[in-house]
Amino acid sequence: MNKSSIKFIKEPINQFIKLETSSSIILFGTTIAALVLANSPLSQDFLGFWKEYITFSLPGFELSKPIYKWINDGLMAIFFFLIGLEIKREVLTGELSHIKKASLPLFAAVGGMIIPAVLFTILNKGNAGGEGWGIPMAADIAFSLGILTLLGKRVPPGIKVFLMAFAIIDDLGAVLVIAFFYSTNLIWTNIFVGLGIILILGLLTRFNYYSKYLFFIAGMIVWVLFLKSGIHATIAGVLMALTIPLQRKTNTRSFYRKSKEHLDAFMEECDEKEETAVLSKKQLHIIDDLQELTETTSSPLQNLEHHLHGWVSYLIMPLFALANAGVIFSFSGDSNVALSVNLAISMIVGNFIGIFTFSWLSIKLNIAELPQNVGFKQLAGVSFLGGLGFTMSLFINSLAYSDPILVDSAKMGILIGSTIAGILGYVTIRLTVKKEE
Repeated sequence: MNKSSIKFIKEPINQFIKLETSSSIILFGTTIAALVLANSPLSQDFLGFWKEYITFSLPGFELSKPIYKWINDGLMAIFFFLIGLEIKREVLTGELSHIKKASLPLFAAVGGMIIPAVLFTILNKGNAGGEGWGIPMAADIAFSLGILTLLGKRVPPGIKVFLMAFAIIDDLGAVLVIAFFYSTNLIWTNIFVGLGIILILGLLTRFNYYSKYLFFIAGMIVWVLFLKSGIHATIAGVLMALTIPLQRKTNTRSFYRKSKEHLDAFMEECDEKEETAVLSKKQLHIIDDLQELTETTSSPLQNLEHHLHGWVSYLIMPLFALANAGVIFSFSGDSNVALSVNLAISMIVGNFIGIFTFSWLSIKLNIAELPQNVGFKQLAGVSFLGGLGFTMSLFINSLAYSDPILVDSAKMGILIGSTIAGILGYVTIRLTVKKEE
């Protein structure tokens, strides 16, 4: 493989990691801010703000929800839409496109879902909150990559790629769990109509037709249908993502040739003696042609993924943390200490055992192989990081429980479990990899 090919593969991964790790700092900051405000004299105002209702109404139609619900059901649908785009891209062209590449993160993700859920069910047997078994299954890619970045160049690239692929499969598992186990009182008419719209959009994509305006309007309709159906509205985001085409209309060589022709024509219209504020009509048409050419050179899927990452990383996830991470620290009679402890143990121990054991078995059975320059000791560190489930765990918590005591107790367990898992992962990897000179 030549240098240009390696750069072509590594550059998107490096850009993704750079964005995720910088956003992890903001996510961490908003989490701390939510915890501080929730335990300050401003607690009542801060926590009460997210419960204020916002209403949108049209003749014969009304949506009225508290602010935190608009974030969890609305903005998080965009977060899940982005997850869907990442899953589709990875399955078609990325680390999940070949069985050999996908085997290790696939086995790791399966172990990281099954064992924590089973362990929590065993630990929490007979106690309140058993329906929260899905909470310890989730992994948080932003915080995990942030921790790897703290370790600098000593971390082999294979660890980062493995963690990214693992997190994407884990997210898919979480989506399926939400769809099948945390959706209630289903209205099947709405679901079937929504699925029918998605099927039509998929067929349009299959026949090489795509309009961002049509797909946006259809997506809003599907979101409302799912919202009113009892299945969680964020599932609409994932399913809509699967209809977005990955094919490009213009190849790279054609883009270079045509753009050069347009730029040459643009220069012919330029006045060499004087730079004027007003462009000629021909120059304006050339700019329009260049913009259209640029849009058709990147696929709709990759274009959307590129533009949404910033909004999700720097706005939606921090808002979600502010609205959901605020919990009053208390282990009084009003809290369920057992639930907090059981969740924390399941996140730390359950994920470590599940991820490491399933990965080890897949390697020993010659189904998968370790990434280059990565040993079982580093894999153990990544297994701990898999227990850092902040964002998705908090989201599932909001679906699993309605009792405020259970909700807050689960938040305590999630925060404690994620913190310890992150520290253990950081220390393990730091002690088992050599610093690059």
